Amino acid sequence: MSAADAAATPTLDVVALGNALVDVLAHAPDALLAEHALVKGSMALTDADMATRLYAAMGPGVEVSGGSAANTMVGIASLGGSAAFLGRVADDQLGTVFAHDIRAAGVDFVNPPSQSGSPTGRCLILVTPDSERTMNTFLGAAAEFGPENVDPALVETAQVTYLEGYLWDQPEAKEAFRHAARLAHAAGRRVALTLSDGFCVDRHRADFLRLVEDDVDILIANEQEICALYEVAEFDHALQRVNHHCEVAALTRSAKGAVIVSGDEVHVIDAVPVPTGVVDTTGAGDLFAAGFLFGFTHGYDLGTSGRLGALAAAEVISHLGARPETLLADLAADLLA
Repeated sequence: MSAADAAATPTLDVVALGNALVDVLAHAPDALLAEHALVKGSMALTDADMATRLYAAMGPGVEVSGGSAANTMVGIASLGGSAAFLGRVADDQLGTVFAHDIRAAGVDFVNPPSQSGSPTGRCLILVTPDSERTMNTFLGAAAEFGPENVDPALVETAQVTYLEGYLWDQPEAKEAFRHAARLAHAAGRRVALTLSDGFCVDRHRADFLRLVEDDVDILIANEQEICALYEVAEFDHALQRVNHHCEVAALTRSAKGAVIVSGDEVHVIDAVPVPTGVVDTTGAGDLFAAGFLFGFTHGYDLGTSGRLGALAAAEVISHLGARPETLLADLAADLLA
């Protein structure tokens, strides 16, 4: 192999840009959401004062390093893939916890902690009796992520650079996205985007449409998000629109499974049953993305990649928390054979 060929060979499956957060998950009655005027199923940004009040009102919970794109990278590592995460934490206790947890999960995390600015971000997640999750996020240091936090070597050597839509709420992060996309495409790599949340799409629809049309090769979204992007009521109408705008779209539909579309190729993926019942939907989309991107970067066809995504999503909704408790490579052994 020549030096040029060696330089062109990717050495990493996926690198993600996202919010570096510590998740706090707790079961909560619907009344608690009403008391704090929270919209069930949404992700709302909050300030430090509101985060403090809500944390005090929550019952006993589970604290674990989180963030949407970080969860996806952990899922890829659990499947046996190579993953890296780019995000900003502070030099504080939660920052130390985040860095330790994600590295212990097998994900490369190279960003040093910030010595100034806001404290490490956290996401307060209320899980109601219907298993729906409502997220209230104090971004903290994560909101200060900018182009200087993008490691060019990781982007240039990754098959896919994965962008977390939630991060688009911050001006500096927008330029970081564009910078990373330019680096990836200049190196002959692909760029993937997750729309993250329907309310996030509503805030940034025009920007997201331009991103999808100009910079994104792989789009990952759920039914609500893709319909919000194209301002249509019917999923099939959104499916027809997105198919003209990117190479691959992987679209989840909750209990209806998922649809993977690429040009004339369409795969309808059944949801994987959860024998113990759904406990917490937190992380379902993140882990679907993990399974799909693992399959895609390891040469599996789109249908198999979608089934890997459905399997990973089913595992994470079977328990509290947004990261797998069972090694996904073992669960997926038959599909990966």
